[in-house]
Amino acid sequence: MTLEQLRIFVAVAEREHITQGARDIHLTPSATSAAIAALEARHATKLFDRVGRGIVLTEAGRLFLPEARAVLARASAAEKVLADLAGLVHGSLALAGSQTVANYWLPPLIERYRRRYPGVMVSLVIGNTDFVAARVQDGAADLGFIEGEVEAPVLLAAPVAEDEMVLVAPVTHPWHWRAPTSPAELAEGPWVLREPGSGTRAIFESYLHEAGLAPGALRVVLDYPSNEAVRAAVEAGSGVTVISRRVVEGAIRAGTMALIDYPLPSRPFLSLRHRERYATKAAQAFLDLAATPGMPESAG
Repeated sequence: MTLEQLRIFVAVAEREHITQGARDIHLTPSATSAAIAALEARHATKLFDRVGRGIVLTEAGRLFLPEARAVLARASAAEKVLADLAGLVHGSLALAGSQTVANYWLPPLIERYRRRYPGVMVSLVIGNTDFVAARVQDGAADLGFIEGEVEAPVLLAAPVAEDEMVLVAPVTHPWHWRAPTSPAELAEGPWVLREPGSGTRAIFESYLHEAGLAPGALRVVLDYPSNEAVRAAVEAGSGVTVISRRVVEGAIRAGTMALIDYPLPSRPFLSLRHRERYATKAAQAFLDLAATPGMPESAG
């Protein structure tokens, strides 16, 4: 069994698709299929069932997947230790970010880092808060950046920036002329929200709970897995939302969305790293840069 076979298996298993997995790791579908077949034949174990034109993991494949991920994570950690011996001349840095922080706060920081350390290859994957925490926890990401909170003792969270949350509505909504004055009025909605598991959704529901309003009291007509979809739905008149000001600043300035005068708490952007994994020089340099005075607090 080789690391390359494990890398191919994980890529295909995570997508349950030969062609998509092959594309992500820059191999041909035929080479990818051959590697999977060789792995199955070598260990006389079927890892995938072929269902029509697709594939699904067998029970053996599901059991093998976390072990394969763990081996790849350890191999990556070993490479990073060697890269550290060369300082920041060479190496890699794997980042994971939840949507608001990844799309609106991280890009200028990554560009500053790239200019300072051009020999370090930086990669970024984007998902919701739960996804980012899982990537850091299983070693697929060196650092994570999120807007919500996570409960994982193995992860160390630290604030790196502040984010302003705002209530926005379609320009035709009654709140454009008369803002709500109490949490109870928020139940009127209708609401368009980020999906459960997102930091934006979790922060807003925490605020509602502390204000004495059950999140279930809201009339939620839509929930979407991206900030851009929520923004577009509000602009189209589907409902109101609470979201980062960074996401809707342009729409507010353009007059396609109304900023409602309603006080909401700010939230921190948090960095995540694994307490027990080796902290590379590349990762520490990135955190140091994020803490440098003059790092822009808003982007976009």
